[in-house]
Amino acid sequence: MENGANGAIVGLGAKRYNIRMSGIGGQGVVTASHVLSNGVIIGKGESTLVPFFGSEKRMAPVESYVRIASGAIYEIGEIIYPNVIMIFHPQVITHGKSYTMPFYWGLKKGGVVLINSDRPIDMIPDQKRELEENNAQVCYLPAMKLAIDVAGTDLATNMAMVGAISGVIGMPTLEALEQSVKERFLGKGFVVSGGTASLDNVIERKFAKKAELVAKNFAVVKAAYDYAVEHGWRTGTTPVMAQMARHEMAAV
Repeated sequence: MENGANGAIVGLGAKRYNIRMSGIGGQGVVTASHVLSNGVIIGKGESTLVPFFGSEKRMAPVESYVRIASGAIYEIGEIIYPNVIMIFHPQVITHGKSYTMPFYWGLKKGGVVLINSDRPIDMIPDQKRELEENNAQVCYLPAMKLAIDVAGTDLATNMAMVGAISGVIGMPTLEALEQSVKERFLGKGFVVSGGTASLDNVIERKFAKKAELVAKNFAVVKAAYDYAVEHGWRTGTTPVMAQMARHEMAAV
């Protein structure tokens, strides 16, 4: 095993990330996991995903577990030890609206925490200390602001989260994500739950044509991708991310 240029696990040219997404009902967390996972597959990688939620209602906790890799994946199911955590709503942290508590439980040494917030969240001292001891790289993304500024609606916040994490880990490519967004909103190959389908309908009504829907959502993806890259969040570009790769390789 050796360290790749982007700090991911590398073995025979492969890289892999285990991602846990946490949010609340109505944010499109499951849709985000579909777009990210399918983008990896479009880019000739491998991915599995499992959404997890209770009652399909707004503000209820939602999680989705996404494994992505450039090589083969042999597991599916809940991700207990992620190296990437995505927090779609601050209340996951501040109100404990999560099936996994604390929100960073199981995060591997030097892992990434991407939080949808335009400012640092005032965490309790124990949370701050444990994240620091774990050398976690905490990235605050103004995802909702990006969605409103670019697409004119906060309903595209989930697409900002997808774009940013792609910018952080370097996969899938923007080209693959663009195709994945098209397939998601044009209905190709996706089976969704009743709640997710209802959210899709709300999103579609925000735009006059499906072409506009696709274009605006991808514009948010790209804006967030660029934001992550411009802020130096790409894995392997900081000592913290290089350390994450070393710990991952030692565990393989």
